[in-house]
Amino acid sequence: MSHPPIVISPEVAQALADNRGVVALESTIISHGLPRPENLRVALEVEATVRTQGAVPATIAILDGTVYVGLDGGHLDQVANRDDVSKVSVRDIATIIARGGSGATTVAATSHLAQLVGIEVFATGGLGGVHRDARQSWDESADLTTLGQTPITVVCAGVKSILDVGATLERLETLNVGVLGYDTMSFPGFYLSDSGFPVTWSVASPEEVAAIMSARRAMRVSTGLIVAYPLPEDQQLDPDLHDRVLQDGMRLATKRGVKGKDVTPFLLDHFHRSTHGASLVVNTSIILRNADLAARIAVAYVSSPDR
Repeated sequence: MSHPPIVISPEVAQALADNRGVVALESTIISHGLPRPENLRVALEVEATVRTQGAVPATIAILDGTVYVGLDGGHLDQVANRDDVSKVSVRDIATIIARGGSGATTVAATSHLAQLVGIEVFATGGLGGVHRDARQSWDESADLTTLGQTPITVVCAGVKSILDVGATLERLETLNVGVLGYDTMSFPGFYLSDSGFPVTWSVASPEEVAAIMSARRAMRVSTGLIVAYPLPEDQQLDPDLHDRVLQDGMRLATKRGVKGKDVTPFLLDHFHRSTHGASLVVNTSIILRNADLAARIAVAYVSSPDR
């Protein structure tokens, strides 16, 4: 079998060569995280947001056996609308490529592929983590172990509130993954501004994050750095509604036997339906805000004198 394993778009390749800010973007949120046709609209809006701040977006996906870093309009449309796009973590990358398949990259896979080509900043919605029943199921996202060995900065709204946030933070500490709160001392809970758990360190500017990234690189810290960026309280999902829908969704998932990697998309869809689209508005706001901050961090980092 012969094919180019990774195709970097001309725009992204030129930006990397010119030492301009580049922001990696996952594709699972397009294929599995948002409903059609909103998924394509949001994907395009996220990329436009990155460009507005002077950085270059690099959405990553695998299409017909080839890894693409930076998608054109046709590629984005395929990820958003094809029915044969699998959810791909790091362990799946080689199999999908070898079989000529198509896959949307998770946080783990996006981090791995971005780091391979030299992209150091990544924007996503929320991280995967330790599931609430992990003591029985051992269900833990590969996002955590990948960040435990991948030096990339991830801007996110914490971990998805459907997870065990406390256990996830404990695992991140064990894996030596850095956690910074952006303008907060509370770890955000995705749909919620505050998960109820504190962070140790808080930062207040993209330049401060860039300085920490430079220091980590100088000290050869080879793990990920999380920049946890909460929604303002007036933009979060109503906490009472959130808790009620979450409990209903967990019961329904158990009743239907939904397990493993299918739990998150199931619950996200349940939130969308049960909140009559309110969760979609919040989810969209999260990824746009995170893309904006990630772009500002990427620009600050490439401009840093210590880089």
